[in-house]
Amino acid sequence: MRPMRVMVIGGAGFIGSHLVDRLLAEGQEVDVVDDLSTGSLANLAEARAAGGLKIHHLDAGSADVDTVIGIRRPDVIVLLAVLPRPDRGSGQVGPALGMVTTILESCRHHGVAKVVAAVPAAVLYGHPASQAIPVKEGALIPRGVNGVVARSTIDLLEIYRDRASIEFTVLALASVYGPRQRPDGGVVAAFMAAVDSNKAPVLHGDGRQTRDFVFVDDVVDACVRACERGGGLVINIGTGEQTAIRELWDHVGRTSGLAPAAGPARHDDLVRFAVSPVRARIHLAWSPWTALDEGLARARAVS
Repeated sequence: MRPMRVMVIGGAGFIGSHLVDRLLAEGQEVDVVDDLSTGSLANLAEARAAGGLKIHHLDAGSADVDTVIGIRRPDVIVLLAVLPRPDRGSGQVGPALGMVTTILESCRHHGVAKVVAAVPAAVLYGHPASQAIPVKEGALIPRGVNGVVARSTIDLLEIYRDRASIEFTVLALASVYGPRQRPDGGVVAAFMAAVDSNKAPVLHGDGRQTRDFVFVDDVVDACVRACERGGGLVINIGTGEQTAIRELWDHVGRTSGLAPAAGPARHDDLVRFAVSPVRARIHLAWSPWTALDEGLARARAVS
């Protein structure tokens, strides 16, 4: 059986580069499309040395992506660049949805069988009540501009599934952390950067906000499984467990001697949040396996 051909949009980024490593280790053929605005070729150093990887330095929303898809003919496209970091507010709506549409049109033209898209779960479910946590996949209540983009991406995928028979799976990701994450990419990386620079981090609000932290290797495993499973579904990828931000600091910075500085609460910030992994267990045969302490130790070891 020939290897699966996978194109990773945003493959030089945090999650994408780990996914590329995993796919190559399994003997798959991998193409990376990345404009390197937030990703880095350094993240792909091991993958490039291993061989079997093709890197296309271009904007995934440009006409050039159609040419690349037509030449490479991937079986699956994994879309990890729906929402750019840092958040650019309302100005990102047009480019983000334009990129998704461009990729889906290319899939239709060139017979790509499936798209796996990753979006942040925290923007999909509004402000869930405490009794509804961990949140299950259900009614989508977009929160903020990013929520509108994520929901619209899901709508586009559903349209192309119905009209062009392009299968999809959407992975709604909890708070992903691990090696290669930029300091502005998440609170775990920000806290580790604060320890490294011996500079007190800022806790926005009272620090009692909770998040669901899932290790990057666990997320990559879900991405790989979604290439062949979970058709037509939005699937949460998280642990179902809540960790308060100030508790996270106790894990990361307890030996640093630093005391976090108090900052204003962020507008529209979630008070409590975690997602249920039950659907992922059923449809992807996936469960998280990395405990928070273990994941933080592995992230620290290579930071």
